[in-house]
Amino acid sequence: MTTGSGSVAAVDLGATSGRVVLGSVETNDLRIETVARFDNKPVRTPDGLHWSVLELYRDLVEGLAEAARRDPGLASIAIDSWGVDYGLIRDGRLLYAPYSYRDERNAPAAETALSLVGHGELYRRNGLQHMTFNSTFQLTADRLAGTLDLADSFLLMPDLFASWLCGSVTVERTNASTTGLLGVTTSEWDGELAERLRIPTRILPPLVDPGTPLGRLLPSARRGIGDADPVVTSAGSHDTASAVVAVPAVDPDIAYISSGTWSLVGVELERPVLTEESRLAAFTNELGVDGRIRYLHNVMGLWILTECIRDWERSGETIALDALIEQAAAVTTPVPVFDADDEAFLAPGDMPARIGAWLSAHGHPVPGSRPELVRTILQSLANTYAVTLDAVGRLSGKSVRAVHVVGGGSRNSLLCQLTADATGLPVYAGPAEATAIGNVLVQARSLGWITGSLESLRSIVARALPVTEYLPC
Repeated sequence: MTTGSGSVAAVDLGATSGRVVLGSVETNDLRIETVARFDNKPVRTPDGLHWSVLELYRDLVEGLAEAARRDPGLASIAIDSWGVDYGLIRDGRLLYAPYSYRDERNAPAAETALSLVGHGELYRRNGLQHMTFNSTFQLTADRLAGTLDLADSFLLMPDLFASWLCGSVTVERTNASTTGLLGVTTSEWDGELAERLRIPTRILPPLVDPGTPLGRLLPSARRGIGDADPVVTSAGSHDTASAVVAVPAVDPDIAYISSGTWSLVGVELERPVLTEESRLAAFTNELGVDGRIRYLHNVMGLWILTECIRDWERSGETIALDALIEQAAAVTTPVPVFDADDEAFLAPGDMPARIGAWLSAHGHPVPGSRPELVRTILQSLANTYAVTLDAVGRLSGKSVRAVHVVGGGSRNSLLCQLTADATGLPVYAGPAEATAIGNVLVQARSLGWITGSLESLRSIVARALPVTEYLPC
């Protein structure tokens, strides 16, 4: 139900770029406008790979100023981002530029943490797919380096920026669920687990739910804002949590693929699945908006293609992605496929060479042209999606009759068609801006402009925005 209207700003930070989106919700209508875009490029220093958080903060503040110029009545601001990464805080100050989850320090730290609490017990307590960059392992790396001794708090990326905007020192639950320190059955910090991992519980801030008002802008954050006086609000601050809010379907028998740098492939459940079979299949139970469980598997995603394009452009050439996808769609000969889940593709750089090495090592031919390599990447992703969706139905007991692809990958028509072919299910693509839309909807509900359950919010998206259907061939 819609009871009011106005504008809010969604700050959506991805692992390769960020944007500020101005959104409004009216009766049977939803409007969004991207008012600022900016790059997010990590920087390698002698001690590792770090996020340029000061540049990101400058860019998002400038984007918020542009949003306020376009609508001086801007009522609310909320931030979402990728998970697991954080800043360590002492006396309100950031100790160092946060590490990127792609930094090499995480693997040995994971081994140390697992010597204290094993795989099986960790999964029963936090429900997370084992990934060496989970926050528990990053915090272990900081503990081993002595850095935790200096910190009195840690803030995940959206919470860090919200703190700089309004002074709050809290962590929002959907992103907290990616840390490995949130109890999967309690949605509260697992202090006992933290102590066993030798992570000091003093650094765990208070938790808040999506839609919680956090405070008004500090003077330092008001540059260019004018007379607007928005409240900073928590959204589903993990970007996938916001994206799943905006899946335009109320049918429970659907799966989603939030397709971007990563592909998050899964279903929404009322309760977590914590079986040993689920752990061995590398499924994760992350918290969604309104306490729902995002039961999913992380697939490497379009990062693989993006890194290939970066390598090709290093010679000064400009790659037109749409043209490249069209050329890949015209490839009619069979192409080899690789395991898109292999951690060999996690680190940045030399992606075409690493794909070629993987294929050669597994006895497959290496594509001889860029279009063939792009087709190989997209077919590999689609095949991995199909395997994942088969497993999600088996492990959760939920039937899946259709797949909704949201996020930037929903614009990739070849990937969507290959996904329909590989899964044998109809694929509905869009909206591409699902994360920002979900962020906007949670803010609007917090302000009282709309009411109702997640299904009510999704009905607004379904009425307002079209989707593209892809049927299996």
